[in-house]
Amino acid sequence: MLVSDFDGVIIDGMEEYWWSARRCAMRLDPRLADLPGTVPQSFRTLRPHVLGGWEMPILAASIGGFGPTPQAFAAAYGSSLQLALLQLGWERSRLETGLDEVREEAVRQERQTWLALHRPYPWMLSFLQRLQEEGTPWRVLTTKSASFTAELLASHGLRPEEVHGREDGPKPTVLARMLSTLSPRASVAFLEDRLASLLEVQQHQDLAPVRGFLASWGYLFPDDTERAPASITVLRPEDLQTPLANW
Repeated sequence: MLVSDFDGVIIDGMEEYWWSARRCAMRLDPRLADLPGTVPQSFRTLRPHVLGGWEMPILAASIGGFGPTPQAFAAAYGSSLQLALLQLGWERSRLETGLDEVREEAVRQERQTWLALHRPYPWMLSFLQRLQEEGTPWRVLTTKSASFTAELLASHGLRPEEVHGREDGPKPTVLARMLSTLSPRASVAFLEDRLASLLEVQQHQDLAPVRGFLASWGYLFPDDTERAPASITVLRPEDLQTPLANW
């Protein structure tokens, strides 16, 4: 079975990330009203660090001149994130809610505009369509809300067996729960664009049947494909011509 990450693997959502993060940050702090409408390069550069969507309005604030600088985030992301929460007076829960509110409003009032901000990678779209035609089951595992993810997949005619969103818990936990429902001989191909997530999965002995694949086209750090151990396969767009069973 294929289990695929969403952002950076199936969909290039960079335009939407900035669109929503910018709006959320501006609502939380009116001083950020002058944030640019186009995606800043510093935001693109920092995107591989992001673990959850709630972090993106903080990066928007940084680019707007509030909290640690983008250079500070690049040098020490985790500590800069915690410092930013303190300096801005923001909380993770409020950021999650705020980002969801921006997206929910967009779906209601600007649905086509919002959907158009997400661009499927053509090679993944073709591959997943082929799986569907063959009747091969596949699932999505993402840190994005399951409802938004399902909305986006449906807009491109994609119908995974199940969408596991951030509401379902950490990815290793979801994968373990998934394995418990499959045949003991079953294996899972987990396609991700975050090397750290694939390495984390390998640290769990109960996830041995999960084989890791790194999407080379995603939001990677410059040296991720070179740093990937032999136990993780670096997947390139042309590799998707190979049947899943032969991965």
